[in-house]
Amino acid sequence: MPAVRAEGETGTPAALPRDFLWGVSSSGFQSEGSSPDSNWSRYSASGRAHDRIGTSVDFRHRYREDIARAARLGVSVYRVSVEWARIEPRPGVVDRTELAYYDSMIDAIVAAGMRPMITLDHWVYPGWVATRGGWANPSTPTWWLRNARRVVDRYAHVHPLWITVNEPAYYVVQEIRTGGLSPVAAPAMLDRLVAVHRSIYDHIHRRDRTAMVSSNAAYIPTVAAAIDTRFTDRVADKLDYVGIDYYYSISVTNTDAWHAATDESWLAPVSADGLYYALRDYSRRYPGKPVYVVESGMPTRDGAARPDGYRRSDHLRDLVYWVQRARADGVDVIGYNYWSLTDNYEWGSYTPRFGLYTVDVGSDATLARRPTDAVAAYRGITAANGVAPGYRPTRPAQFCSLVNAPSSCAEPVR
Repeated sequence: MPAVRAEGETGTPAALPRDFLWGVSSSGFQSEGSSPDSNWSRYSASGRAHDRIGTSVDFRHRYREDIARAARLGVSVYRVSVEWARIEPRPGVVDRTELAYYDSMIDAIVAAGMRPMITLDHWVYPGWVATRGGWANPSTPTWWLRNARRVVDRYAHVHPLWITVNEPAYYVVQEIRTGGLSPVAAPAMLDRLVAVHRSIYDHIHRRDRTAMVSSNAAYIPTVAAAIDTRFTDRVADKLDYVGIDYYYSISVTNTDAWHAATDESWLAPVSADGLYYALRDYSRRYPGKPVYVVESGMPTRDGAARPDGYRRSDHLRDLVYWVQRARADGVDVIGYNYWSLTDNYEWGSYTPRFGLYTVDVGSDATLARRPTDAVAAYRGITAANGVAPGYRPTRPAQFCSLVNAPSSCAEPVR
């Protein structure tokens, strides 16, 4: 691992390679709207959520225009999920209309010149599975794999990137938080997620020998390595790349990261240099595995300016700068997806806004997509394969970052 640059060294790192993958991320339940019966449609309607899901941003009927927006950004990857709850509304019953919808949506991504990244499980499963206990039921892995194999067999021919399970450790936390799982059943759920990942990984590779398969981990500052012992370490031999979701930071001078776990995520620090430490950490813990930033972004409250004054465009450019720095320092980072193309349903609330395009679900019946300042910024980044020569981050690297403590403080990057 090459040494990091000395403090005070100047110059912008080189542009990323021509085959670097730029993308946008989304999920079916959060953006499609008109949701069928599922664990999360039930959570949404239970009264425990701040907002009901409703139409969301109606990606279900507007996917062609959103895919066209993504293509105009210059990205080459569009991450979506194919929702089990839509495909199999009752045990063993396949909804051909919904399969046709996903066929059309995947075809539209390919026709627009992008590669699909397909997530098999983005925290949502059918209502009939929820009725039977969800992941506490020992039969759920069998049902899950039956559906996942169906999806893989149907779309392997377009050679997508694959995500098996979205943020597995946080998936368990969310199930407990929403009442879908008792805390005592958490270890069993993690064991079952490990088992289905390992099984579907092999199935994908039988269908496509050159497939790229992973599961994206939510990078929780200071404790990521401990959390990864529960899932990522147990499937490392069946990961073609390491997927990372990075949002929030922490340092000795700003310990407000706890806001990320509350209903005020826009108050949590999002210092972009933390991404460098997260990438460096994964490259060291999983040597030989390329790293892909599957999700990264910044929340605002209903689209208003953040209290720290950080603009979406500046944060995006700063993140990309640190991706380039990591690559220049020997980290084999192969792709970056922004979360998300549009605002969407953030697991119980429309208040946190992450979109490149903002959508006022609660007050705008037309669900118009309005570009933020980050749309032009991302177009410039994809055109240049990185930030412009001479670019300097708008925020300095944090003093004694604790994102990957202790090394992020003991081996700082400037």
